[in-house]
Amino acid sequence: QVQVVESGGGLVQPGGSLRLSCAASGSIASINDMGWYRQPPGKGRELVALVTTVGSASYADSVKGRFTISRDNAMNTVYLQMNSLKPEDTAVYYCNAVLRTTNGDSYYRTYWGQGTQVTVSS
Repeated sequence: QVQVVESGGGLVQPGGSLRLSCAASGSIASINDMGWYRQPPGKGRELVALVTTVGSASYADSVKGRFTISRDNAMNTVYLQMNSLKPEDTAVYYCNAVLRTTNGDSYYRTYWGQGTQVTVSS
């Protein structure tokens, strides 16, 4: 079994910072891309940032220059450092990991976490 668990959400004032963490655990053979998505209230899920195995990162235009994604391959963990937060960053943030299990799989699948709430408000 595989688990993907996020942590680090909460309430922060505009201009503040938060750091999200996401750890994948269980029967993991290898992990490809890891990423963060978010779902604002009343809207669909959108990509925030992705990072490859070798650390190449890409970002949504709305967060470029403010958010930084990074990963620790040894710990199967991905982070999202969020600075200069705005009210429009309020959303449930989801982590995903594209991985292959040790259960005889020959293909990669996407596994999602349960989400963590980030609220930016004064």
